[in-house]
Amino acid sequence: MMIMKPLSLRSLSRYVPCISTLGLNSNPVNPISTFSRLYWSETVAETAVVKDDVETVFRIVSSASSTRNLKESLKSSGVFLSNDLIDKVMKRVRFSHGNPFQALVFFNYTNKRKGFYHTPFSFDTMLYILGRSRRFNEIWELLVEMRRKDRSLVSPRSVQVVLGRIAKVCSVKQTVESFRKFKKLVPEFDTACFNALLRTLCQEKSMRDARNVYHSLKHNFRPDLRTFNILLSGWKSAEEAEGFFDEMREMGIEPDVVSYNCLIDVYSKGREIEKAYKVLEKMREKEISPDVISYTSLIGGLGLVGQPDKARDVLKEMKEYGCYPDAAAYNAAIRNFCIANRLCDAEKLMDEMVSKGLNPNATTYNLFFRCFYWSNDLGRSWSLYQRMKKTGCLPNTQSCMFLTRLFRKQEKVEMGLELWNDMVENGFGSYILVSDVLFDLLCDMGKLVEVEKCCLQMMEKGHKPSNVSYRRIKVLMELANKHDALQTLTEKMAIFGPSTQVQERVENVVEIPD
Repeated sequence: MMIMKPLSLRSLSRYVPCISTLGLNSNPVNPISTFSRLYWSETVAETAVVKDDVETVFRIVSSASSTRNLKESLKSSGVFLSNDLIDKVMKRVRFSHGNPFQALVFFNYTNKRKGFYHTPFSFDTMLYILGRSRRFNEIWELLVEMRRKDRSLVSPRSVQVVLGRIAKVCSVKQTVESFRKFKKLVPEFDTACFNALLRTLCQEKSMRDARNVYHSLKHNFRPDLRTFNILLSGWKSAEEAEGFFDEMREMGIEPDVVSYNCLIDVYSKGREIEKAYKVLEKMREKEISPDVISYTSLIGGLGLVGQPDKARDVLKEMKEYGCYPDAAAYNAAIRNFCIANRLCDAEKLMDEMVSKGLNPNATTYNLFFRCFYWSNDLGRSWSLYQRMKKTGCLPNTQSCMFLTRLFRKQEKVEMGLELWNDMVENGFGSYILVSDVLFDLLCDMGKLVEVEKCCLQMMEKGHKPSNVSYRRIKVLMELANKHDALQTLTEKMAIFGPSTQVQERVENVVEIPD
């Protein structure tokens, strides 16, 4: 009979020793979290995380029917819950679009054990999972709890993770108000946090919004090189980028390779290729070596001005300066040929990537999926998807959408269900976006058994089908007298609660105590 290891056994990798035995003074926040992370990680061998253990815990978190069931399953599993294992499980939950409620139960279950402290990775991943499902109240509650237990975990990275999810669905004003709340949460409300806000606005709002917020708050912080690199990174207007570049130098901040890359990027996107080349020359004059990002921007710009062959030559020329192209550089060159509808040349470049030891990634394949979609070429799309599976490359959401829309156009139910089952099994793509198109196909073809199964799979992963899809499924099931199946779906949908306005949820956040 197999003997299980009880979870109550103390582990030096995830518990801290008694303070009295170490002769340390007490600290109400986290008496020895810094000591435990530095000392014990260096002096005690970490228990190796077995892949099977990660899979076991992930399955428990994903399939538990209730909070009680999840906790009992963890206790009876005998799996050793180290920080390394927890990090890997949280990563699996994130990339498989797992159930956010069960992930939070798992996170809190491990967090409440005496002497245990989560890693920054698992904490920020939990924040991301909650933010993706727009559970902002739970985010603030978790932040307050972490401030109490281990304030060092609330970092500028945490600020960016939270603000990034808020900015996706809320106004700039609400995003800035949320940023101010972090003053009570982070150990140091400094320029690093300010930079996190600016990066969020650049990514989720507009460069103009970032510029306005920068000017309104810059007197409260000390802008540094990273501040200006963030502000330079997304401008479409060369004039605006040049203005920030000049302001940076007026403040005595010397530009680095990232700063110059931002200028090359804005010139390339603006089809001002000559100016981009001049920046390259200036970098060399200042003995700042252009990197692969510099050349990748230039390759993209050459494609925009209709010179894909010259862009391909850049891949060779950059090697003369000791800089070798990576997957992103090849993707930029491949994109140029795809835009020019020269797919044979694009495919040759992808083969060249492989010969150089570079694996095509989801972005590479997505460039081809886009072309095949617009040419309505399902055969080549499906062959490309099978090639991805063989190489172990998982499609991104865009690729899934191109495929699913083709399936709907050509009424290919079996292909649609195969892609969906791959998504469920391997955890890629957006269930919400793909399901809307797939469920339309299944309903059009009268596949109510299949659409019911897909709905249940989706909800087991913690994702609610859209109201539009659910209403259509409901009507068809009523017409087909599938009342039992409809009752099951209705009960599952009720778990998610009534629909609420996102902005109301953000405004009605947990009050942060002083």
